[in-house]
Amino acid sequence: MPGIHEAMGEYMQRELKLTREESDALRRRYWQRYGATLLGLVRHHGVKAAHFLHDTHRLPGLEARVSGHRHDFAAIRRLRGRKLILTNAPRAYALRVLRALRIEQLFDGVLSIEDMAMFGRLRPKPDARMLRSLAARLRVPASHCVLVEDTLVHQKSARRVGMRTVWMQRYARRRTVVAGPRSARRPTYVDRCVRRLKQLQRNQPR
Repeated sequence: MPGIHEAMGEYMQRELKLTREESDALRRRYWQRYGATLLGLVRHHGVKAAHFLHDTHRLPGLEARVSGHRHDFAAIRRLRGRKLILTNAPRAYALRVLRALRIEQLFDGVLSIEDMAMFGRLRPKPDARMLRSLAARLRVPASHCVLVEDTLVHQKSARRVGMRTVWMQRYARRRTVVAGPRSARRPTYVDRCVRRLKQLQRNQPR
């Protein structure tokens, strides 16, 4: 993610003629407002989505920097049901990461930002309409879908359409995961909190 953030900043500095400080502030503002920096750039600056995605996800040398853990891969393999990658990244980048980790075969498909267009407009996570449409395309009730995410705003939208939610806290900032009673640690729209993928197997429906 640091590499992607840096690439986004360089893109915005070049295309919008901004300083580094200005691009960082604008990137954060659009992410907080729209859930995706790209949406703000498309809506307010006429940026072409395909150009932005290609330019910011080239990341030379990515394969040498990507690593995973065998116990995580084993946990994914043991999970029942269909397993799909749902990402706001472009398909080529998502497949590149999966292939670098050699885990492409563990998933039944990749749903990337190219699959999130509705009525001619991109609607990536956390757009609730996209999530509802996704469940319909999968031909399953939303209540049979579980979104495992590290971003709370995405969890909130998933719950709005009836999906179950799991908050992956492994990479959460310490100030986000507060101490105290369970009700204080976990928002009401989150069903479960986990720090390890193997925890997903607990209480999994049969």
